[in-house]
Amino acid sequence: MKLAADLAAFALRVGHDFGRPELLVQALTHGSAGGSTRPDYQRLEFLGDRVLNLVIAEALMAADPEASEGALAPRLNQLVRKETCAEVAADVGLGAVLRLGRSEALSGGRRKTALLGDAMEAVIAAVYLDAGFAAARTVVLRLWGGRVDAARGARRDPKMALQELAQGRGDPPPVYAELGRQGPDHAPRFTVEVRLSDGARAVATAPSKRAAEQAAARDLLGRIGIDDDREG
Repeated sequence: MKLAADLAAFALRVGHDFGRPELLVQALTHGSAGGSTRPDYQRLEFLGDRVLNLVIAEALMAADPEASEGALAPRLNQLVRKETCAEVAADVGLGAVLRLGRSEALSGGRRKTALLGDAMEAVIAAVYLDAGFAAARTVVLRLWGGRVDAARGARRDPKMALQELAQGRGDPPPVYAELGRQGPDHAPRFTVEVRLSDGARAVATAPSKRAAEQAAARDLLGRIGIDDDREG
């Protein structure tokens, strides 16, 4: 099988010469364009997520041999989360080569964070299955670039900081509730509330539910007087 020109150019941007091009085609095929004769990327995404986590965890430990698990965990979460995967996908122009059904394409699927992030994980799995872990590691470290180094000084995840605060007090974990969702599917706005057992609460709105939860947690930490920049 020979890759089409657009996919060959994409593979070049990723930095891997596929011996089994059909793996890349599958990694870039969304369920809306799939079917019994064209497998989609879901299974590859499952595998790629695990490969990505291992590569990034290994890189973080090598970059900071003295860091504790409590310091490494939020850095890992930041680097493997769907939003970061989607950013990397945008860097290599993945959206332009994503195989989508007509309705998904018309609804802005090529710009959706979830789709881009999932497909990026699937591409990592395709490289892994095509040439092994060393090749996948090389691609991940190349594409994630300076993000690994930048994560060392990154802000602590506010949701984790708020949960640790509640645990330290002997209280139940914070409770998050989606209060509303507005906007079209390709540009939604989520409003989320976070509440502690003592009644302290905060509300925030953001383009994704995760971002809204983080913003609400950060706001609540600020009201309590806790700085979420500290690493554990």
